[in-house]
Amino acid sequence: MTDSTEHSHGKGVQSALAPLARELRKVIPDTYAGFAALHTAALAEGALPSKTKELIALAIAVVEQCDGCIAAHARGAAKAGATKEEAAEAIGVTFLMAGGPATVYGPRAYSAFCEFAEPSG
Repeated sequence: MTDSTEHSHGKGVQSALAPLARELRKVIPDTYAGFAALHTAALAEGALPSKTKELIALAIAVVEQCDGCIAAHARGAAKAGATKEEAAEAIGVTFLMAGGPATVYGPRAYSAFCEFAEPSG
Protein backbone atom coordinates (compact mmCIF):
# COMPACT_ATOMS: atom_id res chain seq x y z
CA MET A 1 0.00 0.00 0.00
CA THR A 2 1.22 3.50 -0.84
CA ASP A 3 1.65 6.10 1.90
CA SER A 4 -0.99 8.79 1.35
CA THR A 5 1.54 11.56 2.05
CA GLU A 6 3.45 10.46 -1.05
CA HIS A 7 0.70 12.01 -3.14
CA SER A 8 -0.10 15.04 -1.00
CA HIS A 9 -0.85 17.98 -3.25
CA GLY A 10 -1.68 20.38 -0.45
CA LYS A 11 0.07 20.19 2.90
CA GLY A 12 3.02 18.19 1.54
CA VAL A 13 3.73 20.79 -1.14
CA GLN A 14 3.54 23.60 1.39
CA SER A 15 5.86 21.75 3.80
CA ALA A 16 8.47 21.26 1.09
CA LEU A 17 8.35 24.89 -0.06
CA ALA A 18 8.25 26.60 3.35
CA PRO A 19 11.96 26.32 4.23
CA LEU A 20 12.97 27.40 0.73
CA ALA A 21 10.72 30.45 0.92
CA ARG A 22 12.03 31.35 4.38
CA GLU A 23 15.60 31.37 3.07
CA LEU A 24 14.75 33.58 0.09
CA ARG A 25 12.60 35.88 2.27
CA LYS A 26 15.68 36.58 4.40
CA VAL A 27 17.48 37.91 1.32
CA ILE A 28 14.60 39.91 -0.21
CA PRO A 29 12.25 40.81 2.66
CA ASP A 30 10.89 43.97 1.01
CA THR A 31 9.90 42.04 -2.11
CA TYR A 32 8.08 39.46 -0.01
CA ALA A 33 6.37 42.22 2.00
CA GLY A 34 5.20 43.85 -1.22
CA PHE A 35 3.82 40.56 -2.52
CA ALA A 36 2.08 39.92 0.82
CA ALA A 37 0.39 43.32 0.60
CA LEU A 38 -0.75 42.60 -2.97
CA HIS A 39 -2.02 39.16 -1.90
CA THR A 40 -4.02 40.66 0.98
CA ALA A 41 -5.50 43.43 -1.18
CA ALA A 42 -6.39 41.16 -4.12
CA LEU A 43 -8.17 38.59 -1.94
CA ALA A 44 -9.96 41.01 0.39
CA GLU A 45 -13.75 41.07 0.54
CA GLY A 46 -15.15 43.44 -2.03
CA ALA A 47 -17.63 43.24 -4.89
CA LEU A 48 -16.57 39.58 -5.00
CA PRO A 49 -16.39 37.60 -1.77
CA SER A 50 -12.98 36.26 -0.72
CA LYS A 51 -14.23 32.71 -1.29
CA THR A 52 -14.91 33.47 -4.96
CA LYS A 53 -11.53 35.15 -5.35
CA GLU A 54 -9.77 32.12 -3.84
CA LEU A 55 -11.64 29.81 -6.23
CA ILE A 56 -10.59 32.01 -9.15
CA ALA A 57 -6.98 31.89 -7.92
CA LEU A 58 -7.23 28.10 -7.55
CA ALA A 59 -8.46 27.80 -11.13
CA ILE A 60 -5.66 30.03 -12.41
CA ALA A 61 -3.16 27.92 -10.45
CA VAL A 62 -4.41 24.84 -12.31
CA VAL A 63 -4.07 26.59 -15.68
CA GLU A 64 -0.57 27.79 -14.73
CA GLN A 65 0.34 24.26 -13.56
CA CYS A 66 1.78 25.62 -10.30
CA ASP A 67 1.68 23.06 -7.49
CA GLY A 68 2.65 25.63 -4.85
CA CYS A 69 -0.09 27.98 -6.01
CA ILE A 70 -2.59 25.12 -6.09
CA ALA A 71 -1.75 24.24 -2.48
CA ALA A 72 -1.93 27.85 -1.30
CA HIS A 73 -5.25 28.63 -2.95
CA ALA A 74 -6.81 25.26 -2.15
CA ARG A 75 -6.06 26.08 1.49
CA GLY A 76 -7.34 29.64 1.04
CA ALA A 77 -10.56 28.51 -0.61
CA ALA A 78 -11.20 25.95 2.12
CA LYS A 79 -10.53 28.54 4.84
CA ALA A 80 -12.85 30.98 3.07
CA GLY A 81 -15.67 28.44 3.27
CA ALA A 82 -15.74 26.99 -0.25
CA THR A 83 -17.37 23.58 -0.55
CA LYS A 84 -15.94 20.57 -2.36
CA GLU A 85 -18.64 21.02 -4.99
CA GLU A 86 -17.69 24.67 -5.56
CA ALA A 87 -14.01 23.76 -5.84
CA ALA A 88 -14.83 20.95 -8.27
CA GLU A 89 -16.90 23.26 -10.49
CA ALA A 90 -14.22 25.97 -10.51
CA ILE A 91 -11.66 23.32 -11.47
CA GLY A 92 -14.03 22.02 -14.13
CA VAL A 93 -13.97 25.40 -15.88
CA THR A 94 -10.20 24.99 -16.26
CA PHE A 95 -10.80 21.96 -18.47
CA LEU A 96 -12.63 24.23 -20.90
CA MET A 97 -9.96 26.93 -20.81
CA ALA A 98 -6.77 24.84 -20.62
CA GLY A 99 -7.71 21.45 -22.05
CA GLY A 100 -5.69 18.32 -21.37
CA PRO A 101 -3.10 19.78 -18.96
CA ALA A 102 -5.95 20.93 -16.70
CA THR A 103 -7.18 17.34 -16.52
CA VAL A 104 -3.80 16.51 -14.90
CA TYR A 105 -3.49 19.52 -12.58
CA GLY A 106 -7.22 19.71 -11.83
CA PRO A 107 -7.30 16.46 -9.87
CA ARG A 108 -4.21 17.64 -7.96
CA ALA A 109 -6.06 20.82 -7.06
CA TYR A 110 -9.16 18.91 -5.96
CA SER A 111 -7.03 16.57 -3.85
CA ALA A 112 -5.32 19.56 -2.24
CA PHE A 113 -8.64 21.27 -1.57
CA CYS A 114 -10.02 18.12 0.04
CA GLU A 115 -6.94 17.88 2.26
CA PHE A 116 -7.59 21.35 3.62
CA ALA A 117 -11.37 21.06 3.69
CA GLU A 118 -11.38 17.97 5.86
CA PRO A 119 -11.52 18.58 9.58
CA SER A 120 -8.09 18.23 11.17
CA GLY A 121 -7.86 15.40 13.56
